[in-house]
Amino acid sequence: MQVRLKKYELPLKHTFRISREAYDFQETLIAELQLDGVSGYGEATSNPYYNHTFNSMKAEIEKIVPEINSFPFGQPEDFHHFLKSKGLSNFAICALDLAAHDLYGKLHGKPLYQIWETDINSYPTTNYTIGIDTIEKMLAKMAEKPWPIYKIKLGTDQDVAIVEALRKHSDAVFRIDANCAWTAKETIHNAPLLKELGVEFLEQPLKADDWEGMEQVKRHCVLPVIADESCIVEEDVAKCGQYFDGINIKLTKCGGLSPALRMIRQAREMGLKVMVGCMTESTVGISAIAQLLPQLDYVDMDGAMLLKEDIARGVVIKKNGEVLFPEVNGSGVILR
Repeated sequence: MQVRLKKYELPLKHTFRISREAYDFQETLIAELQLDGVSGYGEATSNPYYNHTFNSMKAEIEKIVPEINSFPFGQPEDFHHFLKSKGLSNFAICALDLAAHDLYGKLHGKPLYQIWETDINSYPTTNYTIGIDTIEKMLAKMAEKPWPIYKIKLGTDQDVAIVEALRKHSDAVFRIDANCAWTAKETIHNAPLLKELGVEFLEQPLKADDWEGMEQVKRHCVLPVIADESCIVEEDVAKCGQYFDGINIKLTKCGGLSPALRMIRQAREMGLKVMVGCMTESTVGISAIAQLLPQLDYVDMDGAMLLKEDIARGVVIKKNGEVLFPEVNGSGVILR
């Protein structure tokens, strides 16, 4: 098995702003695993909040390239276990794990959702994200992209007023993501006002380690709350189950599809809602997420929709939210 790594700078249609950062380009690592003339592709985007860059991920992987090349590839889960044993970060592991799953599906002539024995006749519609901006620009983004579900990024001193203004121009479902910017008091105060404005749930309103605050929110908040920054890896699911109504799994943060599948099973056993989110990936990463769709309650897989230019072909999301799965097997990815 041969591994190749390539860097891309993904240009965004608009400046993407959340409570803690803003950016116009997304740096990403694309990993290719090739075996018997077949290539599988995976992706992990860089992220300053978690201190992972293309160069740091590339350096990690390059240290074990000879071992990857000689690895007896079989099940993706076995390859994931091997990568974990080498001490790689979850971001670097994600790129390789997604490539391994894509390769496995292509070698076995099936898309991943079929290998997992799931049915794509029913799946949730992705939300479309509106980053923090002036109300005028947020409305312009919504007008540019009419969509049935919007995720609204908040974390300002005018959050409820922003949602009130947006609601006047749309009857879409709203989801609110404060990215750790609120306190428990703000969350409990804002929730009934936002519920009246048609908000479906709140995502990670408090800082990731504010468990005391989340205990208050769990008791008093009138909207469901989904964990994001508080739920990074498999070990976080059990604790989040005590404080949240659901979890948002990010493949890059947990280490790929292998742990994500286990996190989904664990969340289901605990009665939690399950969402999978993206981190502004190209169609490479988004196509991997799409394979999980039949297993999810909610999904945030709009990353490639936010780009000026994409780098791959794979899953296509139509204007009405319908997902077109490619005839290519695995994750269905082909680099352009």
